[in-house]
Amino acid sequence: MSATLLRPAAETPPSARPPARRGSALTMVTVYLALLIGWPSSVTISAFGSLGRPAVLWGLGLLVWWVLTRLQEGDDRGTQRRPQPVRWAYGALLVVVLISFAAAMFRGQPGDQVTVAISSVLRILSWGGVLLVLADGIRTREELEQLLGRLTLAGTLLAGLGLLQFVLQQSMLDWFGNLPGLSADLGGVDSRGAFTRAAGTAAHPLEYTAVICAVLPLAVTVGLARARAGRGRLPWTWIPAGVLVLAALLSVSRSAVVGLVVAVLLSLPALPRTYRWIVALSCMGAVMAVIALVPGMYGTMTELFTGATEDPSTLSRTNALAHVPDFVAASPVIGLAFGTFLPRYYIFDNQWVLLTLELGLVGAAAFTLLVLSAVWSSANAARRAAAPGPDAVARGIAASMLTVSVMFLFFDGLSFTMSGGMFFLLAGAAAAARAVARPGHPATRVRSRNVT
Repeated sequence: MSATLLRPAAETPPSARPPARRGSALTMVTVYLALLIGWPSSVTISAFGSLGRPAVLWGLGLLVWWVLTRLQEGDDRGTQRRPQPVRWAYGALLVVVLISFAAAMFRGQPGDQVTVAISSVLRILSWGGVLLVLADGIRTREELEQLLGRLTLAGTLLAGLGLLQFVLQQSMLDWFGNLPGLSADLGGVDSRGAFTRAAGTAAHPLEYTAVICAVLPLAVTVGLARARAGRGRLPWTWIPAGVLVLAALLSVSRSAVVGLVVAVLLSLPALPRTYRWIVALSCMGAVMAVIALVPGMYGTMTELFTGATEDPSTLSRTNALAHVPDFVAASPVIGLAFGTFLPRYYIFDNQWVLLTLELGLVGAAAFTLLVLSAVWSSANAARRAAAPGPDAVARGIAASMLTVSVMFLFFDGLSFTMSGGMFFLLAGAAAAARAVARPGHPATRVRSRNVT
C-alpha cells in the first residue's frame, strides 16, 4: 500500500493528493466497523483466546499499517504537520498504560492477571490503531461524511436487531455457537420485569445502549446535513434517529434513558432553531407512543427510578464508591495496571472509577485529556466549517463523544469490545474532522455525493 494513503491531510499538498481508492483508510476502518458491530462480542476465534475478536485483530493490523506507513514517509522536513491534540492525548494515555503494566509485572501478579493485563494492553493498541488511521487517513470532508454515515447505518442496524430481540424475546444469534473454530458465550437474552433486555450483538445490554445512544447525535446531524444537501427528504433522513430513540426507550434500562436525554440535549445546539423544536417534540411523541403501545412499560420504567434506592445494582454501585479510596491508596499515581482489577476483588459499574484504580490519577487525567481533546477538535472543526452542514456534523461528533463518556459512568465500558471500540472510533473521527476543516483545505470545497 502506498504511504500516501495515511499521510495527514495537512501534510499532503492538494496537487499531490491521490484520489480515494480501494485500500484507503476509509475502507479499512469500514471493515473494522463492520466487525465491531456486526460480529457478536461474545463470539471469539478459539485459537486466539481472549484476543480472538475479529475487531481487535483488525485494529492491531491497522496499527501495524499506520506504523509502517509513518516509517516509509521518513523525515519529511519540507512539510508542516498540523498539531493533533487527540493523537497526543492518546499517546499520553498509552504511555501511562505501559508504565503501569511494567510496574505491575515487576511487583508480580497472579497468572490469570498477567494474561488479562497483556490482552488489555493489546486492546488499547488495537483501539489506537483505529484512532491513528482515522486521524491521519481521512483526507477530505467527503470521506468524513461517508464514515459518519456508515457509523449511523451500523448503529441503526444494531438498534433494529435489538428491537427484534425485544419483540421476539430471543437473541437470534445462537447459530454462531455452531460454527467451527469459534467459542461462543451468548447466554440467551436478559430480562427485567416482564420485558426482554435487548443486547443486539453486544456482550451486555449496557454496552448495547451505550453504543446506540452514542450514535444518536450523529444520526440527527448527518440526517439533517443530507436533507440540506438535497440528498433526501427530511422525514426519511431522520428514520435512523427514530429507530435509535425507540431502541433506547425499549431497552428497559435507567442508563439508556439518561444516555438518551444527554444525547438529545447535546444534539440540539447543532440544529437550527426550527428543527430543535421538531426534534424535542418528536422525542416526546416517541415516549408517548411507547407508553401507549407497550402495556406495562411505563410502570416498569417508573419503578426503575423511584425504586432505585432499593435496587440491588444501584446499592452495589453506591456501596462500591465508599471503598474507592482504600483501593486507590495501593497505587495512587499509576494504578494497578489496566484490566487487572478483576470482578473477584470488587465490581465497579463505573469506567471512570475503574480507570482511576487501574491507571491511577495520572491515567485518569490522561483519559480525561483524550475526551476533552476530541471534543475540542470537533468544536474547532465546527467553527472552521464553511457551510452549515459540515458545522452540524462536527458538532454531532462532539455530542457523541460526550454521550459515550457520560454512559461510562454507568458501566465499565472499556472492558467491552464494542463500547471501547466506539469510544476510540469517535475520538479518531474528531481528529479527522479537525484535520479536514483547516482554512483553505480542499475538503471545504468538496461537494459530498453520498453519506453512506
